[in-house]
Amino acid sequence: MELKEKLVSSFMAFEDTVDVHSPIHDIRTEAIKTFETEGFPTKRQEAWKYTSLNSVLKHDYSVFPKQENEIEFKDVKKYFIHDIDAYKIIFIDGKYASHLSQTTHDGIDVCLMSSALSKPKYRLIIENYFNKIASKDGLSSLNTAFSAEGAYIHIPKNKLVQKPIQIIHFSTGNEAALMLQPRNLVVVDENSHVQIIERHQSLTDNPVLTNSVTEIFTNKRAIVDYYKIQNDRESASLIDNTFVNQKQESLAKVHTFSFGGKLIRNNLNFYQNGERIDSTMKGITIIGNKQHVDHNTLVHHIEPNCESHQDYKGIFDDSSTGVFNGKVVVEKEAQKTNAFQANNNILISDKASINTKPQLEIFADDVKCSHGCTIGQLDESAMFYLRSRGIPEKEARALLMFAFSNNVLDSVKIPEVKNRITKIIANKLGVNIGFDL
Repeated sequence: MELKEKLVSSFMAFEDTVDVHSPIHDIRTEAIKTFETEGFPTKRQEAWKYTSLNSVLKHDYSVFPKQENEIEFKDVKKYFIHDIDAYKIIFIDGKYASHLSQTTHDGIDVCLMSSALSKPKYRLIIENYFNKIASKDGLSSLNTAFSAEGAYIHIPKNKLVQKPIQIIHFSTGNEAALMLQPRNLVVVDENSHVQIIERHQSLTDNPVLTNSVTEIFTNKRAIVDYYKIQNDRESASLIDNTFVNQKQESLAKVHTFSFGGKLIRNNLNFYQNGERIDSTMKGITIIGNKQHVDHNTLVHHIEPNCESHQDYKGIFDDSSTGVFNGKVVVEKEAQKTNAFQANNNILISDKASINTKPQLEIFADDVKCSHGCTIGQLDESAMFYLRSRGIPEKEARALLMFAFSNNVLDSVKIPEVKNRITKIIANKLGVNIGFDL
């Protein structure tokens, strides 16, 4: 049985495990119909022209993990940003791990999606926000149909969350192949500020496919600072669908660090609904072997006097492939828009490749918009300069690549996250300055 057929036939069994009186019951039912019609994307679709899911979809994934594995903190400690105090929402094979987590209802709601979907006190937020900005394509609809667990974060008005929130999804390898579909909802009310760190991590080499959807709502003058650390094993694949809706004078930043995994597809969509909004999307990709990373971004400027900044750096070795497909849409009413988009790439190997397509669709006439991409190799004159000062070749190459990605690292606001990413980059570049994560 093909995976699509298996998922459609499994939906009835899934319905038996959730509350059919839930406010999202009808949404789930409509979503599975959409997935049944749309199916998985193929390379015939323009947005998926350079990314094929065939090698990922061939496994016989378990949709409902049967076994539980009680992993201890000491076994997974290295995957946490453990040198900072943080709220933690941790999942093992798609199920909440209370012994690894620290949630709170003390003035803010950092808890589980399953609680939010089932308890009356969350009903108003769910009805007003759940599935309001997620796209209705096949993959997002599939996640919506099976949405049951994930992170629910609601920050009320005028709250500065004192410590970051870590969301980590572990897969244990108890199943021969596992499919996970976490659903996150983040609602930040007026004048509030939150920082979030997200990671998906396999603990064995068994195949894992994660189809994740995150909806983020930043209301007036709210600030969201979101970090995605993607450094999984090369047997794991991730399709990450993130949607950000911004209101007047809000600031939203999403940093995506893609280092590990067999195939990663990041669909990142910003919708600006108000004036004086600032949207930032930055990323660093460093991959090798036959890894594949695809960044597909959208910023939709709807009203005037707003800004957006996109800056993605890629370093590709061996037979790895990269894709960047970035679009900025400026509506007629969005005068005084300032939109910047850049994608710069270094190919270390002759067999590595990158397909990049920055796009602007501008319907306003009083705007400042720029886009561009570069594809090249390391500067030989800079290499010669460093080597002539006695720096070994490996370290010289690493220094140049650090410099290449430094402006993205400089915008990381959590020092411990910046330190962790720096160590991961050093290990990816073969310079031993720390432990392998």
